[in-house]
Order: sequence, then C-alpha cells, then structure tokens
Amino acid sequence: MIINGVEIRDSFAEAFPMVGTRLIITADTPDWALTAGRVTTGFATSVIGCGCEAGIERTLAPEETPDGRPGVSILIFAMDFGSLKKVVPLRLGQCILTCPTTACYAGVEEGKRVPMAKTIRYFGDGYQISKKIDAKRFWRVPVMEGEFVCDEDTGSVEGVGGGNFLILARSRGQALKAAEVAVAAMTKVPGNILPFPGGVVRSGSKVGSKYKGLFASTNHHYCPTLYGTVDSALTPETGSVMEIVIDGVSFDSVAACTKAGIAAVCELGAAAGVIAIDAGNYGGNLGPFHFKLREIMGADATGAK
Repeated sequence: MIINGVEIRDSFAEAFPMVGTRLIITADTPDWALTAGRVTTGFATSVIGCGCEAGIERTLAPEETPDGRPGVSILIFAMDFGSLKKVVPLRLGQCILTCPTTACYAGVEEGKRVPMAKTIRYFGDGYQISKKIDAKRFWRVPVMEGEFVCDEDTGSVEGVGGGNFLILARSRGQALKAAEVAVAAMTKVPGNILPFPGGVVRSGSKVGSKYKGLFASTNHHYCPTLYGTVDSALTPETGSVMEIVIDGVSFDSVAACTKAGIAAVCELGAAAGVIAIDAGNYGGNLGPFHFKLREIMGADATGAK
C-alpha cells in the first residue's frame, strides 16, 4: 500500500488491556487549569517506569465543565484496577489539590469506582463538609486560598494501551516534522492520549534485553546508526525513526486516532522525506489488540481483537 509516496507496511501495532479513568480539572483561568493538568500527568509516559500512563485529553470551554469555568480533561491508565485506585488519589492530592483555584470532577460515570475526595477529604482535618446532589457526593475541603471542591469518586473504563505507529524518514528533522503534524491531528480525536513527551517517542523499545532484569531495551531493528550491523527493519536511506504511542478508552478510539495520525503524515508525503509507516509488535505475544495498518488506512477499523 502506497499513499502519496509513503509505504504503509503490512504490519500491526500490538496493544494490551489497561484500566483507565478521566478527571475534569477546572480553574479560574485556562492557564491554571492547564498547569494543573500538565503537572498531574507528568512523569507518566510508561507503566514500565512510571506506574501509570497519563496525558491531557483536551481543553474544555466553560460551557463544557460542571462549574462553568475553563478546564481540561485528563486520562490516567494503569495495568490493573488496584494500581489505578492508588495512583489517582496520589496525583490528585499532590498536583490538583495544591494548584491555585482548581476543582476536580469525575469524567467517567460508569464502571468500578476510583476514589477521589473520598480519600483526599481527610486533608481537611475534620473541617471538610460534603453535599449530595442527586446521586453524587461532592466534598468541600478548606485550604488557605479558599476551598477545594471535588467529586467523591469517578468511574473507570477497560481501555487499550500501547497502540502505536512508526514514522520512517530520511532525516531527523523530517521525521520530527511528520510526527508533530501527526500529533496535531491525533489530539483532535477524543478518548485518547499520547503519553510521551509532546506525543512523540524517539527511544522506541522492544521487550527484554541482554541484561538481566531489564524488561525493555532499545528497538535495535529501527536504529539507523546500527544499520548494516544488525537485523534491521530499515532501508539504507532511512536516517531517523519516530514513534507515536496511543492509549485510549476503547479499541475504536485508538484505531481512529491512529488513522488520523497516519493520514496527516501521508498528506506530507514522500516529498517531505517520509519513507514509510510501520508499527511495533512482538509477534502477538504482548497483547490481544492488533491494529493492522493497512486495514485501518483502507477501511474503518472493526474493533475486533
């Protein structure tokens, strides 16, 4: 398959189940809401070293938030529900409670309940008060600046982590430009996050290592400086490879995000130095979700595992 001079390789991205939730953070100004979102989702690129994967899903206008203030929605994913229950209150307490003017609300209504103010309320030292509106309970925690308003808990979803594709280009600048264009398109697709810095990964990994105890190591098959010395997946003219990793609330959301990103890269085309689109997989041994590149670009994804 060739799109605008770019080869779409006959491969698939291999992804795995994750458990996730959405938090809605609001503040007096868009800048403070964004600050809280960025801090809360910091150091959350990969569960391998960070314990969770998180990112800002999108910014929210005042008419989209529970309290009529500007906000952001963030997604946080973990490998299991127990881990998610631990990481959400930690990040909430350290990064949202502490940020000036913020409030935090549930972004998912269904699924198992993840504690929010149910845990954080104890910071109020007995001065916290609750109010139940319909079936939802909110907590008001006094702080020096005023008060922190927060939902008692939020729901959760069975999500998908590790969707990805690789951009092969003639130079580093061309690979990065293509990745930036892809990220701009992909962040418009709701229900997904791109957890790595700026949405882009330069250090794509493979499972395992020659060193004992290391779970992941550099994906040498796609390292241009190793071409000619290893079993390479590259062509001689490939000077740089960038990866984009996607976590989403469903198979279909990740597939739609993948398609948007690849389409944006292919719009740049071979004239912009893009050679091919590939994907990271481990022979089907890592996860049950397979995003077949040619199927995604040729027709709508079906959601089948």
